[in-house]
Order: sequence, then C-alpha cells, then structure tokens
Amino acid sequence: MSPVEVTEEEKFLSVHVVESRPGLGQWQWRVGGAQTLLFLMVSVALCGMVIEACFIYRLYRAESATTASSSKLFAGQEVASFTEKLGHDVPPSKPVAHLTDGTDVVHGQQIMAWSMITDPLLYGMSYKDRRLIIQKEGYYYVYSKVFFLDKGVFHHSVSMETQKYTGGSLTLLQSRKYSPETHQSRSNSYLGGVFRLNKDDALYVTVSNTTKIEQHGWSENIFGAFMI
Repeated sequence: MSPVEVTEEEKFLSVHVVESRPGLGQWQWRVGGAQTLLFLMVSVALCGMVIEACFIYRLYRAESATTASSSKLFAGQEVASFTEKLGHDVPPSKPVAHLTDGTDVVHGQQIMAWSMITDPLLYGMSYKDRRLIIQKEGYYYVYSKVFFLDKGVFHHSVSMETQKYTGGSLTLLQSRKYSPETHQSRSNSYLGGVFRLNKDDALYVTVSNTTKIEQHGWSENIFGAFMI
C-alpha cells in the first residue's frame, strides 16, 4: 500500500484541535474559582448576620433587665434618677429635674403622677408620692405642660407644700380653660415661673380631673424645675 499523504491544511486543523483543548480546561478552572469565591462571600455575609443577630439579642436582654428593675419602683417610695445612680461624666452644676409621662403612671383623682421607667432627670432633687422634693434652697424655674381633652371646665396648676406655711399648700401657677360640653377637641396647657424654694419643699401638679389627661407619648405631659 502506498503511504497516505497528509496535506498542509489537515496538519493545521489537527494542531488547532489539539491546542484548543487546554483552553476548555482553563475556562472550567475559572468557573470553579468563581464559584468558590462566591461561596466564601456568602459564608462571610451569613456569619455577619449571625453576629449582628447575637448583638441585637444581647442588647434587647440588657434593655429588658433595666426596664424590669426600674418597674419595681412604686408610688410612695423615694427614688433617685438612673443618671444620679450611675454617675455622669459631666454632672449638672445645679439641681435639676425633668419628669415625663409613662406606662407605669397611676394618677390620683387630681394629682398627676410621673414615670420612673423613662429615665427621668433627677439631680439634686428627689421624687416621692407624686411630688418633687427640693433638697437645696434657692431660686428655681418651675414648669409643667399637659395635653388634655378640651371639654367643659379644665384647671391646671402647680402647687407647693412647705413647712413654712401651716395652711396646707400654696398654688404657684394656675391656668383655667372653659369650653362647651358639646365641644370635643384636644388642647395644651403650659405653666412656668420663677420661685424661691426651701429645702424639703414639695412641688406637685394638679388638674381638675386626671381622666381628661391624654397619653399619646411620654413627652406630651411634663413637669420639672431647675435652679437658676
């Protein structure tokens, strides 16, 4: 038999086919590397989510513990603020108090109560029996604001009990609002003034009827004083 002759074109095609195979393997290697990288990125993202979930859970437990411990405080027990208990980097230079509404509040028929679980600001003063107790003599700016159902007659006042006055309590600030009984809307009343107060003087807020007080947020009803 005569030898088979191979043309130049067939040699070229043969070489081309052989040399093209490594390219397919290289492409497969690149795809595998990309999949590995994607897997690592997804793993890192999942780890981050787990760590974040753990952090949120621990923060929630810490807040729940704080709320539970503070909710044990009740009317009639004298308390100091969390700010004063834990300390402050820059404490106030003078006595100051700012009390707000809260879910733990139980008003009297006319005397308003204030929350001890909303982290009240109490420095150089104390809170007892719905009253703010002065501990240092001086001039104070006293204020109160309430949000109420504006229907009929509504009174809002800040009063004081003092050992220097045996006739009971003194009214320091007062406002009155008269509206028709058929009129139903919401309104605000704000009182504020400067007074000289003595040690152990007790300040408190009264309204004509606490059932008219509206509670839509802790900042709607406030009461406080600060030395000037």
